[in-house]
Amino acid sequence: MVNVASAEPITQLDPERVARNLDRVRARIAAAAERAGRDPSDVEICVATKYVAAEAMPALAQAGITLAGENRQQDLAAKRELVGDRLTFDFIGHLQSRKVKLVLPHVRLIHSVASDSVLGQLEKHGTPDTEVLVEVNLSGEPGKSGIPPDRLEEFLRRSPVAVVGLMTMPPLTEDPERSRPYFKQLRELAAKHGLPRLSMGTTQDFEPAVEEGATIVRVGTILFG
Repeated sequence: MVNVASAEPITQLDPERVARNLDRVRARIAAAAERAGRDPSDVEICVATKYVAAEAMPALAQAGITLAGENRQQDLAAKRELVGDRLTFDFIGHLQSRKVKLVLPHVRLIHSVASDSVLGQLEKHGTPDTEVLVEVNLSGEPGKSGIPPDRLEEFLRRSPVAVVGLMTMPPLTEDPERSRPYFKQLRELAAKHGLPRLSMGTTQDFEPAVEEGATIVRVGTILFG
């Protein structure tokens, strides 16, 4: 498996190996969706590419991946320039307000809108086609990005662009079941506000996320090993 703790970029990927891993993830998503009475095609796989170097990105497209999620604005621009339209990009990392105008031209969705300053920049640089997800901090962990649930309604009301869903990051845990209550709460919040998209679940816990209604799961290292 890839050791992300070293933060060393992955410079080479075997498309055939990635494709096999992708098939396994799809099968696990399909099984989780079946358990929940859902259609697996309603769940998108967003491949987290934070640790993938730009030169390795074409291998993802060759492996059959269609949606990449990037954390850094600078890397996003470089990777998008290299692969062009072979991959669709979402922005899934912490978003600084000064980077909003640089991110928007390259992405389908921003998953991590969570501050008044970002709303201000979206008002300046967004378009009628701009769509975003609001990040919600359900755990209340200090220092973690996200809007508290009790502020969500007024935050949504003030958004100058279309909010189409919610995103959350539960506390880190080795037990995926510990993430389930957070996923359930996010689903209930989204339903309350009529928001169709739910970005939740990563390599560690995407199966309970699917069972609780995720429409986008963000996986990375499980595909690269």
